[in-house]
Amino acid sequence: FAFLEVQGSSTLISLSTGDDVNIASLRIGFQKGELPVLLLNAAIILINTCNIEQLRKIPSKLSECFSVSLKEVWREAHKKMINSDILGAGQGMNLYFSNITISDLAESIFRLSINVDQFPALMSSNIVERRIFWSSEDDFKHFILNQWEVLPCVVRRFSSASLEVDEIFTSFMQSLCLKDSFPLVLSSILQDLISCLPIDSDELDILNFLMEVRYKLGCPLINEQDIRVLRTDNQFKQEVHFFQENSDSCRVKTPHVLCLDDMLKCQEAYNDGYTVALRGMEFRFERVALIVDRLASIFGQPSAGANMYLTPPNSQGLARHYDDHCVFVCQIFGSKQWKIFSQPNGQLPRLYDPCNILNNETIDDTRDCYNFFLNEGDVLYIPRGCPHEACTHYDKQDGSVGFSLHLTLGVEVEPPFE
Repeated sequence: FAFLEVQGSSTLISLSTGDDVNIASLRIGFQKGELPVLLLNAAIILINTCNIEQLRKIPSKLSECFSVSLKEVWREAHKKMINSDILGAGQGMNLYFSNITISDLAESIFRLSINVDQFPALMSSNIVERRIFWSSEDDFKHFILNQWEVLPCVVRRFSSASLEVDEIFTSFMQSLCLKDSFPLVLSSILQDLISCLPIDSDELDILNFLMEVRYKLGCPLINEQDIRVLRTDNQFKQEVHFFQENSDSCRVKTPHVLCLDDMLKCQEAYNDGYTVALRGMEFRFERVALIVDRLASIFGQPSAGANMYLTPPNSQGLARHYDDHCVFVCQIFGSKQWKIFSQPNGQLPRLYDPCNILNNETIDDTRDCYNFFLNEGDVLYIPRGCPHEACTHYDKQDGSVGFSLHLTLGVEVEPPFE
């Protein structure tokens, strides 16, 4: 397996609409000669038709070098997608348009990354266990025996924790810039992200998953799938979504792919009190992927998930609700007030059951209610089925940053079923 390297000019590309209106089906045009583009097209076809064994036979150095070239093309293509810089019919006559689409390019990059060691031995499950739970094995056993799926609890940040244990989120925090400037660069962060399609936690054949979604790969963020921008109305306790989608249930809804203007509006929405929620953080940041992988192994699950919530001062994002999986809330920046109620009927929800949004009238006032105030570094455990809600409070006198940024690490505790 080898690629012939052909010298060409620097990568300059354009995008053109094809027969399919799907943004991932945009064709890529090159300001290069025909031969280099034909060779690139052939290489992508070969990669995208390989099985796992054939992919493993590609020399690692060759795979690494070719991935770098593909990612250069990808960066330019992604920038043009979010800027809606797309040529119409009859435009770009000086370009050579290949049969390579956005989804083809994304699939090749994905396939070449399969054999890369994504998780170098930088963090053990023991480190994650000590940071998220308690400092000793006995503490973890106490948690499993007395609180797992029964009671919420909070783990305060250890002032005496070792540097290795205390800083498992440090590289993720650094990737989001300094906390003093983070909310101000929200739109810039969103521009670098792409859509991450949902995958079943028990999916064993990654190529089977690719076959199912191959024509959707490479899209920018999709509203309500990758990102939600919402707040809870204080008076009616109902969620208000910033991007109002077509409510006509009789029509097939076209996915709302975010463009640059939408991403700038997300920043405006945050300034107006809306929470920005991002799904699939384990697919977007290496350190988060490493943490959830170790967390899943602690509980003997094939995978875990991670979502991120950025809430402005004096605001509530999601309305009161419960989840069908257990959640660990990791407070990264700022602080947040949580209210958690005991399970309404004592019956744990099943995976993929509809998780209802609850109003105040559906919660019995006589039921146990737990209040927790999380500061940076604290971790809150919420059992599945426990209704909960959270909000930020900003007091200039306490010197807090006002906003809140937290990760929720979700653990599915029963196998998915049909």
